[in-house]
Amino acid sequence: MVAQGLPALPRTGAPPQGRSLPAFAIIGWRWIGRNPAVAVAPILLPFIFLYFLSLISPPSLLPLEIAGAMLFTMQNIGSWVLGDSATWRIECSIQDLFVASPMGRFRYLFGIAFSNLIAMLPALAVLSGLLAWVQFSRGSPVPLYAWGVILGCLGVLWVLFSSIGIAISSRITTQREIWPVGSLSFTLLGMLAPLYYPISYLPPIWQSMAHFVPTTYAALLIQAALGITPASPLTMAGYALLLGLSACVGIGLALGLYRWRTG
Repeated sequence: MVAQGLPALPRTGAPPQGRSLPAFAIIGWRWIGRNPAVAVAPILLPFIFLYFLSLISPPSLLPLEIAGAMLFTMQNIGSWVLGDSATWRIECSIQDLFVASPMGRFRYLFGIAFSNLIAMLPALAVLSGLLAWVQFSRGSPVPLYAWGVILGCLGVLWVLFSSIGIAISSRITTQREIWPVGSLSFTLLGMLAPLYYPISYLPPIWQSMAHFVPTTYAALLIQAALGITPASPLTMAGYALLLGLSACVGIGLALGLYRWRTG
């Protein structure tokens, strides 16, 4: 029954399409607009690493370290996604609306990952500019194909670690668990992968462990594309294949761990 004096809303038979992604993008930009520190925070930890490494490591490794900071930043998006997903479910009950709606879990989960990517873009832009400036000042600008490799690797890691963060968040039951679980999970992954140094610098047993982390293959691929570590096209193709396979395995495990429910 329609309330007297109010026009009946038209029924289209299907929910509006194409509105959820822009809405989540606005959430990401509004987060930065209301608190500019959000744009600064993701870059502080990588810059701390870069500063101390520049004091103790050979100058020739600086481009490798900047590229590693970009990968480390993208990896940490998993912790942000974990925090948002858990908070929106536990405290705000936003997930309850999506569980009851016809939009489905994938659009909701992709929206969370996309909003955090928007908030992470300023840090990635600064690091990209720094890498371009360092390489240009050395007389060897970053090749166009290397930028493509960097973007591809960052995209794969975004999907992978967002999936992992969302999956872990679905198992968290209280607000107190969000920070320690997120910090431990993604800091440990960042420590295992050779992001800020060549993998040959690691002890043999650590090198073996690093090959189980997808970020390792992203780092090796980018280092080869920048000409920092020598690698043939066939070797680079192998790195890309292993990155894709390990990312697929990680996403598959994340989907198996994830629980789509209310509350």
